[in-house]
Amino acid sequence: MEISQALLLLAAGLAAGAVNAVAGGGSLVTFPTLVAIGLPPVPANVSNSVAVFPGYVASVFGSRADLGGQGRRLRMLLPTAVVGAVAGCALLLLTPARAFEVVVPFLVLGAAALLAFQERLRGLVGHPREMSARRQAVSLHVMVGLGSVYGGYFGAALGVMLVAALALVLDERLAVVNALKNVFSALVGLVTLLVFALFGPVNWAAVVVLTPATLAGGYVGARVARVLPAPVLRALIVGFGTVIGLVLLVRAFA
Repeated sequence: MEISQALLLLAAGLAAGAVNAVAGGGSLVTFPTLVAIGLPPVPANVSNSVAVFPGYVASVFGSRADLGGQGRRLRMLLPTAVVGAVAGCALLLLTPARAFEVVVPFLVLGAAALLAFQERLRGLVGHPREMSARRQAVSLHVMVGLGSVYGGYFGAALGVMLVAALALVLDERLAVVNALKNVFSALVGLVTLLVFALFGPVNWAAVVVLTPATLAGGYVGARVARVLPAPVLRALIVGFGTVIGLVLLVRAFA
């Protein structure tokens, strides 16, 4: 790897770690960068999934103060996240990518819209306070499971989708929802790390360069997210999601 390529990956890793912590979608920075330095799409995607994992862990550490009282909820949902992530990894390794490339932009744009119109949608489906405990639990398992499948397969904008989905069914501050998103993103990242390290075409040189950058960027981004007012954080997440979805849409049909 040339020095210029390593510097480009370092910059992309810092940016991606911060974006993942604040709003999700950092893989849209690192994945194209890996392709730009010469990796084929699948090895680039696999290497990216392995490299950004430390950034997710740093995000959890940076937002841990907002996880108070969430232990029982996390223990209930973690198995669902693991199963979903394994399924997503299997889809990536065993099936062609073209069909999902076409679907992904619409999923991302839908997630951004879900968060943008969250209050109106709550008026239609019922505010979380009005949900029965069973209905809320089932909804959470569905949201986390589907998000984890997506994260295991590609991962770009996983945070956008998780925040949008969790905010729809949880009566919590957005900072708490964002902290939960960081935990599930980190768990999905751990699963992809283990699966792809064993079975995927990982480019370890790229991973070594990206990993410390995503770690630093993830921690700083999580600290920034904690002090942002909820409307600002929501606007950032919706903005990132919209841009990411449009870029993926252009890429899929170009």
